[in-house]
Amino acid sequence: MAGNGRVDQLHLMKVFVGVGEDESFAAAARRLDLSPAAVTRAIAALEEQLGVKLLARTTRSVRLTEAGRRYLDDSRHILASIVEANEAVAGANATPKGNLAVTAPVLFGKAFVMPCVVRYLKDYPDVDVSAYFLDRVVNVVEEGMDVAVRIGHLPDSGMRAIRVGQSRRVLCASPDYLARRGVPEHPADLLQHTIIAASGISPRVDWKFGASDDPTMVHMKPRLMVTSNDAAIAAAVSGLGIARLLSYQVADEIAEGRLMIVLPDYEEAPWPIHVLHRESKFGSAKVRNFIDVLTHYLRSHPHLQ
Repeated sequence: MAGNGRVDQLHLMKVFVGVGEDESFAAAARRLDLSPAAVTRAIAALEEQLGVKLLARTTRSVRLTEAGRRYLDDSRHILASIVEANEAVAGANATPKGNLAVTAPVLFGKAFVMPCVVRYLKDYPDVDVSAYFLDRVVNVVEEGMDVAVRIGHLPDSGMRAIRVGQSRRVLCASPDYLARRGVPEHPADLLQHTIIAASGISPRVDWKFGASDDPTMVHMKPRLMVTSNDAAIAAAVSGLGIARLLSYQVADEIAEGRLMIVLPDYEEAPWPIHVLHRESKFGSAKVRNFIDVLTHYLRSHPHLQ
């Protein structure tokens, strides 16, 4: 009976995760190939077992309670650990297989992650990769990512972080623009220049310069606001004005002389770059092998030093 109880508990958790992620009984039923009545019974049984409401239900919506959100995170971790343990004992550690979900910022993903994905897929024919390149912070657990690249200082979390490099925020403009408008010598001089702001890296127009313990703040009024960093790069290369971007994003343009860095003496400290993954005592082969490929490539890349 104890064994059946454990099986029942796992079943109830799987059903709850399905309902919690989809916020829908009907969608969870379709995903799990169960009847809507079976899903309803499973949630009722789980709530009765725990003695707490996990879901707030109305005729039109299903929402997680505070206790439900905590239990959803814990259930995901437990179910993922079971899958990884099964893979390990079945020998999956020796041969990577299954789907690997990876996320990174757009330009970073294109320039640095894709070469690793292509190599990885060629080496491991039993693995499929879903790559999500987005200029927003992806919740690794809630959105089901196996591996994520983060640029910037990390908040405390249960994720394992591997530092692989760094990048600087730099101001840059075309030689033509600087010849016409002059080279700024102090952050305050930027108020007399045409400013290009990319929301992907600069969501605010208050730009900070210098050391973190004694920064210089300048309130900018951008002439051009764009929603992607590559658009800001194109505008700067065309001679429109000065843009603020991460050094890896404009490394080629600077090396080729199409852009020049300005105010280098006022730069902030570099931002660290980390590879994140969910920590587990069972190392899934598909995740571990991809991280090995990715970290070696990033740590040896000259644009990330």
